[in-house]
Amino acid sequence: MSWLTNVVLPKIRAVVSAKREVPDNLWTKCPACGQMLFHRELEANLNVCHACGHHMRIDAKKRMGVLFDKGEYTRIELPRPVVDPLKFRDSKRYVDRLKEAQASHGPNRDAILVAHGKIGGNDAVVAVFEFGFMAGSMGIAVGEAIVAASRLAVLQSAALVIVPSSGGARMQEGILSLMQMPRTTIAVEEVKEAGLPYFVILTDPTTGGVTASFAMLGDIQIAEPGAVIGFAGARVIEETIREKLPEGFQRAEYLLDHGMVDLVVRRHDLSETIGRLIGLLRKPVVEAAKKRA
Repeated sequence: MSWLTNVVLPKIRAVVSAKREVPDNLWTKCPACGQMLFHRELEANLNVCHACGHHMRIDAKKRMGVLFDKGEYTRIELPRPVVDPLKFRDSKRYVDRLKEAQASHGPNRDAILVAHGKIGGNDAVVAVFEFGFMAGSMGIAVGEAIVAASRLAVLQSAALVIVPSSGGARMQEGILSLMQMPRTTIAVEEVKEAGLPYFVILTDPTTGGVTASFAMLGDIQIAEPGAVIGFAGARVIEETIREKLPEGFQRAEYLLDHGMVDLVVRRHDLSETIGRLIGLLRKPVVEAAKKRA
């Protein structure tokens, strides 16, 4: 019996009691309904909860793949602005914060990506914010990127689509950040003056100086379901006016009911919807050009 007790039984116990390592990222809890979602199924469903339809945030590269036909697009090289023009420092230096954000987002130099390709068979230039990069805040680099995207759209006679997801202006750049509000407004107006469609897809969240500039100037304003869209936060507004805000205030559906948004579209349907709208708005421009020729 010594062989059984000393050799066989310890091996059996080791097999039975062995703890299996379970990765932490296998499941994601939906912040809206609390449903546990298998991460592969969630990714396949474009980060939309299959239980309640809540739209979670997705990164800029995945967003590009969703919008462009067959996920094919060409990124453009963005201008290199002056880094840390104010030599800003709070608990740490601004340049250090930038380096940390850049390290965690691969090739992203800042909170925006710009690319061109086809949407619904139509030429389009798309600028997408990366919320994970310093909360998608708008500084000089973002302003330069939107100016570059607008000029490229005019050059290619293409539609311009901007997908903001931002906490607003970047405080570390002070007044230089606020200057991007008129710059981006002028940039998208140049696209409109060229007779080209300009669309904004408002995602969660779109707030602050981004909302107060180019983000509310689209020919057609589209929002994802449940997205928070506004200037100041709901808590700040309540404390200022000393009144309880209505249910769903600043959500996409509330803005649709009150005329601030034209469409609320599921993420799965965005590419098809944008492609169809580009075709509708481009048709009169093409026909007018043919008549002039």
